[in-house]
Amino acid sequence: MTLGLINANPVVREKKIHIVRDIRDPEHPYSLEQLSVLSEDSITVDEKLARILITFTPTIQHCSMATVIGLCLRIKLKDCFPPHFKVDIKVAPGSHADEEAVNKQLNDKERIVAAMENPNLRQLVDECLYSSEL
Repeated sequence: MTLGLINANPVVREKKIHIVRDIRDPEHPYSLEQLSVLSEDSITVDEKLARILITFTPTIQHCSMATVIGLCLRIKLKDCFPPHFKVDIKVAPGSHADEEAVNKQLNDKERIVAAMENPNLRQLVDECLYSSEL
């Protein structure tokens, strides 16, 4: 799926990586960017269609935290973009052993709501989003 990335707009290009740059990995004391889980090329923003696509690469193929990483990305984007933007989050093709199941879970609205109602999971997401230990 290709979205029309507006790379000519330096504000959008700078904003897209800046927003998620400091999200901490749930298992490591490093940011997703430092671990090469995310890069500027893995984030596509189409302002005309109000769509965002993030494709991230877990650190290992059996990463048990891939869904938590996706949840962190979704919550951060929800806080930073207008509510009419549609957000799709996926693991990079071939980067996870359960790629199809993870992608389905990352974009299931009911599962996202249920996950954020779990206090332990919410605390983990908040720690990844708001940690100042990087």
